[in-house]
Amino acid sequence: MNHLTKLVLILVSTLALSCNSQPEVNSEQKSQETAPELSPKEKLKEAYQLFKEGKDEESINLAQEVLAIGRETENDTLTGKALTSMCRNAQRKLDTTRLTELSEELVKLSSKSGDKSWLMYRAHMNAEMWRLVGNMNKAESFYDESMSISKELGSMGMYTIDHFNKSFVSTAKGDYKEANSLIKRYYELREENGMKPDDAYGLIALSYLLEQKKNYKGAHEVAVVTRRLFKEQNLFPEPPDEKPLIAVENKVRVELKESALADIASNTDSTTVSDLLKKYLK
Repeated sequence: MNHLTKLVLILVSTLALSCNSQPEVNSEQKSQETAPELSPKEKLKEAYQLFKEGKDEESINLAQEVLAIGRETENDTLTGKALTSMCRNAQRKLDTTRLTELSEELVKLSSKSGDKSWLMYRAHMNAEMWRLVGNMNKAESFYDESMSISKELGSMGMYTIDHFNKSFVSTAKGDYKEANSLIKRYYELREENGMKPDDAYGLIALSYLLEQKKNYKGAHEVAVVTRRLFKEQNLFPEPPDEKPLIAVENKVRVELKESALADIASNTDSTTVSDLLKKYLK
């Protein structure tokens, strides 16, 4: 082998080693590079998921992106949904100033588009906020407004939900008979409108009602089943619903012995929503 041939072989070997030593792009990097841009609808869905996970800033950022798109393209639906998404974040932070600002935007949007559903969402979001901060009179007024508009529009989902929401206000004001009727009607409306019967949200209202009536054993039983159903259904209660549930759980720990709490909890594995409604609602 002559000297020139040896040099060629060395160069080829060096090039081969150089190519093989290039850093590999891992699967996560490839995924990030090739991941398609989320559509505005997908961004709103992701914003809600992030909200449920407590990641408010990330949720707000996505909603703001959709809001910008909605305004730029004059898409009222995207604009309204982005605004209501950010209303949820304002609720969690108890930021009444920010909620008021967003509410004004929803009023303007409704006036511009002629769509009263944005007034419905505004009323609902304000009712939830004022319930959270403890102003039950304001909350009741906004729930009444929301229910009036939702009934007018035939938006049975919102109309149904606000029955159990308003029951918290009735319970807090000591009107237990009205609260009982609202929770009962909530489940009746769910059945009438083909919604799933094993809903855990209504049970939060029932647990709160029982706790306020000093039926601590009943409140604990309902709270335990509520938590189990949320876990089974992979659901996360939103701030206005989580707050009274936590309050009930804290109160029963004070009022009942550990043995009583454990005994009640051990007998709830197969308890259904229907079982509890029959047992505790008049």
